[in-house]
Amino acid sequence: MNQQPYSLLLKQAQALLESESDFIANAANLSSLLFHNMENVNWVGFYLYKSDELVLGPFCGQPACTRIPVGKGVCGTAFSDQATLIVADVHSFDGHIACDAMSESEIVVPFNTSEYRGVFDIDSPINDRFDDQERIFFESVVKLLEASQVS
Repeated sequence: MNQQPYSLLLKQAQALLESESDFIANAANLSSLLFHNMENVNWVGFYLYKSDELVLGPFCGQPACTRIPVGKGVCGTAFSDQATLIVADVHSFDGHIACDAMSESEIVVPFNTSEYRGVFDIDSPINDRFDDQERIFFESVVKLLEASQVS
């Protein structure tokens, strides 16, 4: 995907977040926007940190794992390291938690707002779907979300 559609999607995301400060509403709208407007993704959503684990939050896609231990799987590892994690082949990731057997690659971006901490998770049915361009884009989406939570 070239940069122009990402620029448009980022502007659409910003427009969604401008008039709303509720995290859950914004996370739900972002999940839907990206799920329906990006090629080759089969799950877009959030896991929220609660009681020492990640709990399923707003998402679009097939039903998912509801709880992920911190430090386990791609999501738990990205959260514990507080760093974006791109996995070209989830089946080769040690400790991968297979919530959807159709997922082949994944990118996970941690976030921290005044109300919630967790990860933004995007899966693809294609190996090696995500690269540095997507990392920059998804990290920018997370920054918009974090900024929308500032009073």
